[in-house]
Amino acid sequence: MAGGRAYIGSFTSAGGQGVTVAEVDPATGALTVVATTDALADPSYLALADGLLYAVSEADAGSVGVFELTDGTPRLTGAPRSVGGSGPTHLTVAGGHVITANYGSGSVSALPLDGGAVRVVQHEGSGPNEARQAGPHAHQVAVDPSGRWLLSVDLGTDSVRIRPLGSLGLQGSVGSHGSLAEDEAAAQQEVALRPGSGPRHLAFHPSGSHAYVLNELDPTLTVCAWDAGPGTLTPLREIPVLLDEPKGDAYPSAITVAPDGRHLWTATRGEDAISVFALGPEGPVLTAVAGCGGHWPRDLAVHPSGRFLYAANERSGDVSWFTVDEAGVPQPAGSLAAPAASCVVFGS
Repeated sequence: MAGGRAYIGSFTSAGGQGVTVAEVDPATGALTVVATTDALADPSYLALADGLLYAVSEADAGSVGVFELTDGTPRLTGAPRSVGGSGPTHLTVAGGHVITANYGSGSVSALPLDGGAVRVVQHEGSGPNEARQAGPHAHQVAVDPSGRWLLSVDLGTDSVRIRPLGSLGLQGSVGSHGSLAEDEAAAQQEVALRPGSGPRHLAFHPSGSHAYVLNELDPTLTVCAWDAGPGTLTPLREIPVLLDEPKGDAYPSAITVAPDGRHLWTATRGEDAISVFALGPEGPVLTAVAGCGGHWPRDLAVHPSGRFLYAANERSGDVSWFTVDEAGVPQPAGSLAAPAASCVVFGS
């Protein structure tokens, strides 16, 4: 992929266009709109797999839509499928399933790609923040770099749950590891983070040795060691994502790691900030904080080339892009109008 395409999700209920497809200029990172569709309500997060685009519909009656991408134009294939939960905020495709994190109901759902019945795993628990943590709120699902483990990040319970993919009923092979265990009694690990931190999203280092958990209710990053053998996540320390104390609201939202593993970036809403971390032998070191190019950055994504960074600024209604210098600091390069933008993903 030279420049490839960017796929932008947005909230149709807030004036967004739904799914926007844009060409990426390989020299400048600039976005040029190719097509849009509002066929699915509130497609707040997207994932690409096997030439198809998958999207959650973040509604009380949550669902997943699948788009064909013939000639670059997204076309919804059939009716959206219920996830059996409310307010899905994230999804991934693995082991022949679409897996969603359902924030509203605090659950994780696995939908077979062949149309079989959805499997729902309900989280339990709460946290000390009565307004935000009265119950579980699964916010992200991610497969580790080995392809063996599913991690679900729960803001409501201040924890990360780890399950073998097979324990969700996923069949077949993943990566080079062959058939996955189908032992329904396989223990789910739940790794506790600091009470009240409100973990939102995590990202792995390309080496697979570490995972970084971004906390929403306190602007911090929890650095964890990751051992893919037993599927063990070990919190090591917590560090701030801002150089100074917040001036008002500060809600971290997104995290992404450079393809070469040299830098990590986070976005913080309210502060409208992108934080830059150098990743060396000593772990993440906060080196700079820059503007996001708009207001309320809900998502942050690095281009596969590692040269460009993109912020989906929900409240200012744009996707801003940046070139990345040798120190990892984003340099403003342009902006595309995208009302109620919520995420950016890349593909061909």
